[in-house]
Amino acid sequence: MRRAIDRRSFLAASAVLPLATAVRRVGAGEARRAAGSAMGPRIRLSCNFYTFNEPLQAGTMTLEEAIDFCAELGFDGVDLTGYYFPGYPEAPPETYVHETKRRVSRLGLEVSGTGVRNDFTVADPEKRAADVALVKRWVGVAAQLDAPMLRVFAGPGVPEGHTREETERQVVGHLQECVAYAERHGVMIVLQNHDDLLKTAAEVLAIRERVPSKWFGLNVDVGSVRTGDPYEEIARLAPYAFTWQIKESVYRRGVEEKADLRRVFGILREAGYRGYAPLEILGPGDPRSRIQRFFDEAREALG
Repeated sequence: MRRAIDRRSFLAASAVLPLATAVRRVGAGEARRAAGSAMGPRIRLSCNFYTFNEPLQAGTMTLEEAIDFCAELGFDGVDLTGYYFPGYPEAPPETYVHETKRRVSRLGLEVSGTGVRNDFTVADPEKRAADVALVKRWVGVAAQLDAPMLRVFAGPGVPEGHTREETERQVVGHLQECVAYAERHGVMIVLQNHDDLLKTAAEVLAIRERVPSKWFGLNVDVGSVRTGDPYEEIARLAPYAFTWQIKESVYRRGVEEKADLRRVFGILREAGYRGYAPLEILGPGDPRSRIQRFFDEAREALG
């Protein structure tokens, strides 16, 4: 019996060798699709806490209440944006982080990620250095939360008197430094396109290619590709996505339209995506009722 088990184990291990070899030989997109074809896509829903920005900033809702609400609604995870922790941009007390992690776990949720607001395009090197320190500080918070990834931005755009080439060079340099630091703490850095310096899929991918680390990927914001066909742009980014921001609206050549969630999730499945798809709503209105409606729409679109 033992020999039969060993033989089955050997054959099972041998079966995955071609896939492992393929992953080494092809790019990240092809590797993701190869893994997806072997295991199939798996998409779970998380809530990005920018959804509750207005009540959280106004103090009419606490982080704990927002976590409880997401659990009651039926989300699988929560994306706990750093802005809403006490003391941000400083790291919150460890006791608060640990209690937050305990609460999330006891409610049957997972922390799908967290994020900060940074600017790596600003001309002042001292301000950029401060934002590198911010990212590193929150890598530590992410590790304490058991959050697998930390969202960051490139920045608003090219400063006056500077060129795009030099601005991209400094963004890449800071990302490389942050990714190397995050890797040592077991946290992935994900770059969010935000209709800022990076407006098109081509611009996002050009930066991604210059940070060749398995600890660096994309947070694809479906509402922030606005220069062409949004679904074509999303599809170009999808193979490199480590996480998402799924929004109610997309923009076709700058014109807002309601997002076709079936089409969006179809793109994720086509790319073989396995992981969380955080939902986020923007604008006026009660975020509780709006996210409940959007969550129901997303579940229906997922089938």
